[in-house]
Parts: sequence; structure tokens; C-alpha cells
Amino acid sequence: MSTHGADGSRRIVVTGMGWVTPLGHDVEGVWGRLVAGESGVSRIDRFDASTFPTTFAAQIRDYDFTTFLDDPAPHEHAGMHSRYALGAAVQAWRQSGLGAHAGLDRRRMGIYLGAGEGVLDFDTYSRTNLAGWDPESRSIDAAKWAEAADRILNPWGELEQEPNMPASHIAREFGVRGPVFNCLTACAASTQAVGEARDLIRRGDADVMITGGAHTMLHVLGVTGFNRLTALSNRNDDPQSASRPFSRSRDGFVMGEGAGIVVIEALDHALARGAAPLAEIAGYGSTADAYRITDMHPEGRGPAQAIRFALAEAGIDASAIRDDGRPMIDYISAHGTGTSENDKVETLAVKSVFGELAPCIPMSSIKSMMGHLIAAAGAVELIACVQAIRHQVLPPTINLHEPDPNLDLDYVPNEARPATVDTCLSNSFGFGGQNDALIVRKYVG
Repeated sequence: MSTHGADGSRRIVVTGMGWVTPLGHDVEGVWGRLVAGESGVSRIDRFDASTFPTTFAAQIRDYDFTTFLDDPAPHEHAGMHSRYALGAAVQAWRQSGLGAHAGLDRRRMGIYLGAGEGVLDFDTYSRTNLAGWDPESRSIDAAKWAEAADRILNPWGELEQEPNMPASHIAREFGVRGPVFNCLTACAASTQAVGEARDLIRRGDADVMITGGAHTMLHVLGVTGFNRLTALSNRNDDPQSASRPFSRSRDGFVMGEGAGIVVIEALDHALARGAAPLAEIAGYGSTADAYRITDMHPEGRGPAQAIRFALAEAGIDASAIRDDGRPMIDYISAHGTGTSENDKVETLAVKSVFGELAPCIPMSSIKSMMGHLIAAAGAVELIACVQAIRHQVLPPTINLHEPDPNLDLDYVPNEARPATVDTCLSNSFGFGGQNDALIVRKYVG
């Protein structure tokens, strides 16, 4: 058994996983709900959304991040995204067993997240501005504003909503002293983070990386923005059926929130400390559409090339079949947002890469059940791929009762499916034309 690939680079394995999602806050519990085809979508109650075009989302409920921590005091001011990230990171850390490894060199441990912003306190900012308003000059009186800000604003608020803060809190919690990065490439962010973290280990800059993403846009500005883009479903009469990727009647995505964190490490490092690898990350591809800010290129050229790069790194021929007749990819975790454009272009990209084998490869979207976790989506979907390999079952695309005649691949409609799952492809595509793909395979020593 070699701990290095054919090109001499270190093999990278997943040794711990954790997520905080609208379907729950532990890996096996959430996985059970995904396989059962349950929905985490409900009416928004975090703020009054009754006048919004979309009044529902996939919210995280009954979550207390302090229950995951031995000492929550250093994180008492943490923003919501950091609280999600901490809960997921502690789960991954404990499963990895790194805490019991006496010889762990924390200078050789890093963090790479794809995390978005936290939740701003819009009401407080509004009250501060109103208190500083001078009706005579019809402008903000700087002295009045400063007095009000000192009295009303939380000095931690601005700091803690920044996208880099989840990584900072995780670094403090685990004493990470190696390279720490955060990227925010929209919906592709956490997939990109995992891919880049993998490359940091491969080139020798770290032995262990805590990676993934965290995000919540369930606030007034976030929902307003996506409503104005007409990207959200407004199926307010039946929220749980609103996220319907690949369906003819799809009308937009459903906002979600949460975090997905994995511990990845060099195989030689994992084996030396007696860890049990959960899966191997075998390939990563990243491209840009160079097209438009929100629209994907209609030919799917960016997504297709990202998939090709990931397959090439993993040494997989897209046109090859195994001795038993199966394609080399057993399952595709689709980006699958449920927007008209995304589902069409993703289907086109998969056909472009896999040709006549494309209809033989099952692909599904767990966004149909937990909504779109934006920057955190890719890492959560990567964990679903690892779970599919471990449990040999494919999660479904629920709400797919009206097939789109123009989308003719196998989207695992409505019910989970037992399957032989050795190798998965996980796709993530973001606003601005960012495309990222990961290949995760069953660990074989």
C-alpha cells in the first residue's frame, strides 16, 4: 500500500466530519433524515418576512453551540456563522481523534474555509442612524450619530459578522498555528476551500487541514437580494415542496444556512497516528466561466472543464467502464439548485463530460431537502458523498414529480436508492462564474 499517488504527491484522506444543518446537528442523524427524504424547509420566523415575495427558508433550529464546547467563554461574541462552524468543527475534530494524538504539531495544521458573512443587526444600525438624523439639515449629525453609536451599537458586531471569523474561532479552539485561509466564491466557496486545502497538504505546507464552510444569509438583506434577483422560489403555499431541482415546475432555490467541516490529512500522517480514513479525496478541479455575474455560460463550458480537471487528477477516464459494466463514477452530488438555468446547464455539462454514459450515472440534489446553504453548501454535499460511500445508499432528489422533458438524466427521484458506491463527483457552481468539482472515493489501503 502506497501513501503517495502515481505522480508522487501525498494521498489525502478524510478522517473527521461534522455538520450543522436545517435537518439537524449530527452526521448520522441528518443522514438518516436525508435518506428518508425529509424536508427542513418551513416559514421564516427569524424576522418578519410576511411581506416578502418568499416567506420560507430552511432554518437551523434548536441549536446551542455551547453544548459542543468544553469552554465556550472565548467564543461568547461569535457570530451565527462562527457558531455553526464551531459545532461542525468540534464534531469533525472528535471523530478524527486528533485531540488524543500527543505528538500533533499544530504548526503543521491549517484551516481553509469557504465561509460567508454572519448576520448584521440591521435594527440596531437603523436605530443608530435615526438617532443621528438632523431633520433641519436633512443629514446625519456626526456628533449625534457618534453618541448614539456609543450607546446602541455592540462593538463586537462589525468584527464578528466578517467572513474570516469562523476560521479565527476554529484556530483558537484547536490551537491551529499553520496556514489559515478563507475564500468567499459564492456557492462554490466550501468546495473550493476543500480542494485548496487538499493542495496545501499535497505540496507539503501542512499535514492536517480543517476545511469546509459556514454561512447564513437568512436575514433581511440576504432574502431581499435573492428575491430581487428572482432566484428564490415563491411557492409560499407549500414550502416543503418548494425546492424541486430538475422538475419541470421548478421556480427557484430555497435559502438554507449552516456549516460543513471536514478534517483532511495526508495518508501517511493519518496512518502513523492510527487513524481510520473515512474516504479519499482523489481529485479537484476549478474554473471560471468568464461570462456574466449571475448567469452561467449556456454551454456549461466552465462546469464541464472543472469536472474534467477533477477527473484527470483522480486518474479517471470519463468514457471508461469497469469490468462489471459500471461507469467509473458511481454518483454525482449535483449542485442542483432548482433554478431553471442551473439545472439545465449542469445537466448539459454532465452530458458533455460523460457522453453516452451520462444517463447511467445517478445524480441527486440534497438541496431539495435542506435548501441552499450558499458558501457552506459544497462541504455539506461532500459529507453526503462520504456517507453515500460508507452506507452504500444514494440520497434522493425529493419533490421531483414532474420531470422536465429536457432534463433526461437519472436524478434519483423522491426515494433513496441502495447502490454500489465507490467513487463520487461533487459539483459546486457560484455566482460570478466560479466552478469547482471534487472526486471522493472509497479508501482502499
